[in-house]
Amino acid sequence: MRINELSSEEVFRVLRTTSEGLSEEEARRRLIQFGYNEIKETRKYVLLKKFISQFTHFLALILWIGAFLAFLADYLQPGEGMRHLGFAILTVILINAIFAFFQEYKAEKSLEKLKELLPSYIRVIRDGKEREISVREIVPGDLLLLYEGDKVPADARVIEAYALSLDKSHLTGEANPLFLITEPFKGELFQSPNIAFAGSTVLSGWGKAVVFATGSQTEFGRIARLTETVKIEKTPLQKEISKTSRLIALFATSIGLIFFLIGHFLEKSFWENFTFAIGVIVALVPEGLLPTVTLSLAMVSQRMLKRKALVKVLTAVEGLGSVSVICTDKTGTLTQNKMEVRDLWIFDEKAFPMFLKIALLCNNTKEMEGELKGDPTEVALYKFAKTYLKETPSERLSEIPFDPIRKRMTTQNKLDEGLLFLTKGATEGILPLCTHALISGKKVKLDEKLREEILKNYESLMEKGLRVLALAFSEAEPEKDMTFVGLIGLEDPPRPEVKEAIRKCKEAGIRIILVTGDASKTALAISREIGLASNPVIIEGEEFHKMTDEELKEKLKAKEILFTRMSPKDKLRIVTLLQELGERVAVTGDGVNDAPAIKKADIGIAMGSGTEVAKEVSSIILLDDNFATIVSAIEEGRGVYENIKKFLAYFLTSNVAELVPYILYAFYRLPLPLTIMQILAIDLGTDILPGLALGIEKPTGEEMKKPPRSPKEKLFSLLLILRVCLLLAPFEVIAGLFGYFYVLYTGGWSLGTLLEPTNLLYQQATTACLTGIVLTQIGNVMACRTFRTPVLKIGLFSNPFLLIGILFEVFLQLFIVYHPLGQKIFSTYALPLHIWLILFPFALALFITTDLSKYLMSKKF
Repeated sequence: MRINELSSEEVFRVLRTTSEGLSEEEARRRLIQFGYNEIKETRKYVLLKKFISQFTHFLALILWIGAFLAFLADYLQPGEGMRHLGFAILTVILINAIFAFFQEYKAEKSLEKLKELLPSYIRVIRDGKEREISVREIVPGDLLLLYEGDKVPADARVIEAYALSLDKSHLTGEANPLFLITEPFKGELFQSPNIAFAGSTVLSGWGKAVVFATGSQTEFGRIARLTETVKIEKTPLQKEISKTSRLIALFATSIGLIFFLIGHFLEKSFWENFTFAIGVIVALVPEGLLPTVTLSLAMVSQRMLKRKALVKVLTAVEGLGSVSVICTDKTGTLTQNKMEVRDLWIFDEKAFPMFLKIALLCNNTKEMEGELKGDPTEVALYKFAKTYLKETPSERLSEIPFDPIRKRMTTQNKLDEGLLFLTKGATEGILPLCTHALISGKKVKLDEKLREEILKNYESLMEKGLRVLALAFSEAEPEKDMTFVGLIGLEDPPRPEVKEAIRKCKEAGIRIILVTGDASKTALAISREIGLASNPVIIEGEEFHKMTDEELKEKLKAKEILFTRMSPKDKLRIVTLLQELGERVAVTGDGVNDAPAIKKADIGIAMGSGTEVAKEVSSIILLDDNFATIVSAIEEGRGVYENIKKFLAYFLTSNVAELVPYILYAFYRLPLPLTIMQILAIDLGTDILPGLALGIEKPTGEEMKKPPRSPKEKLFSLLLILRVCLLLAPFEVIAGLFGYFYVLYTGGWSLGTLLEPTNLLYQQATTACLTGIVLTQIGNVMACRTFRTPVLKIGLFSNPFLLIGILFEVFLQLFIVYHPLGQKIFSTYALPLHIWLILFPFALALFITTDLSKYLMSKKF
């Protein structure tokens, strides 16, 4: 017989376990026998595919064509040096591919390690005691305890179920909840209502189940083995980088072809024109763009981890930079999630014993290994009740779990007073169901005067900023004809750093919308305390559900807005309508029902203490559940986009300086001021490390002083081009050409005289041009560290990686200029010291001019 056809007693016998679970010794033995409860992934093919893809993207294809043409030219016309160019281009492709792959591989491995910081746990019974263990250590025969929000870690046969329902849409594709039974079921295992399959989510209730399959032997594991790697859609950032790369590459190719034709009309030889065209293409193709982006995202994700934000999707870091609205929870995110009972109200002291019994028994807090585990509100109630009640004989017979629609929870308990249904929850969800009140130890009919007294004290507690719950009981039926017992006020103080984080958001043009299940007065009190809102539009759950989408959209345009008495599913509607209004939305959540909103949002943020379901669909996980961490992550996200633009500005500046000598060469009878190999020396030699260092610049603070970036904003913008062409590049162009012509004229050259490539004066002149560009690139990389804040303000030495990059740049240039091997490879000749001294002021002038312009701009605006 199959496991679903057995009775509970037969399940225990077949799986050789008991109602007290496995012993620790037997569990260890089975772990050795069956292995860890995990599905092994085949990575080799995926990694190989990723490595190959580094050689086949658009930029790489352009370079492959360039290399092929260079080798073809060398074959047809030997001795022109085109073979060296071909090998140089192949080196470009190889270095770029290896570096980009290494960064992706490193980032992927880092994320795998980071996942270990958030191990999944499940409650089991072993040796008759309840304990929490890693899901990896689950073995066949383990007795699982399943609660709302848990993800089922293995295939298990249900033996106890209390309103237990599962979502197994990952297997069936159907979103309808499945309510589980404990009785044997004659039918297919997959259709069985007494089986909890691995990967399913507990939607409501709780229960017990015995594991019969783990790891690859589960139904989920079998499907996973048959599943091919799913193609992942490119993110907006990846698409934008791809577009930018294509634009630059096509521009470079077009310029190369145009000047090839110009050279032809000027009656230059085919090989001169061909060399020129290849040089232009190589000069303008952004070889380091992709590895810089990958490095930036990987480094920022590491920084964010130190700030307690785990990035699951690297490109989500950048997506945070354009967030315009944050929909946030209150409890644990804006507050410390340290609930404590601060006040209570009852009609008289004779109601106090029953008040304590409801607080203690209508409660799912568990004492495990000396610690209290459970919902913070329930833990606070449990601790408070335990202070006064040492022993309370009781047996729980059933439970109606809390749900956000009813806003209450009920348990049936066998007490000294008899069988009672104990209820706690929101006052507005309980008081209308009460017909009596407990006064002087007796049930008194609840008239309007008593109701008004209750509501008056309810309002009084809420005005103190407390979260208020009502406690009641009934005898005949659950949640009907209840007897009101009292009110209890709990406080969850705001996090001390939240106030400053909210101020930063407002300064950055980001709206914060509070979506909470608390009452309006409680939400308003905490909002005012932390500076979130002073006079907001408040929409309560009942009003919210009556509003049309168009009416709600109008309300969502308000500067300050609070949603109160909301259920998690209401978040999805809010997020959807905000997106329809053109907002880019980040949303926080921790529960099962938060998952749709988290998934729908542009950036889904799960709490580290939340359910596995919420974490799984999120892009970012807050390890400390702290709202201030979201703001830090947004700052980092904005910084990433700025860093990519900084690299583009740095790269394009040297490319303009490399291109201008070729334009002079094309239009005038001048010796070529810069050779192709010298261009490669800049692009893949002296520029590479400083450029990468720009990619890991830390945020300066200026990022949070401007509105959110429009999703339509382009990396390769007109403003960026104007900055490069009008402010940065002129210094480099003048420095390079000044060095070139200075050496030529002081060496006796006259205009119109042609020089052979082997001529020492010509080699020294091109070396001076190369050195002029390299030196001004040092000033340029310092200038490109910020767009608005003066570099002197953030500190010249605040980026140690950049300093290392500059030192590398200087030493490599010295090698190229003075070492015989460098001279042979790059056709250079040693420069006297005074040439360096003549060229250095250009670099200094570039830096001073740009920093002064930033200073004047900051004073003006």
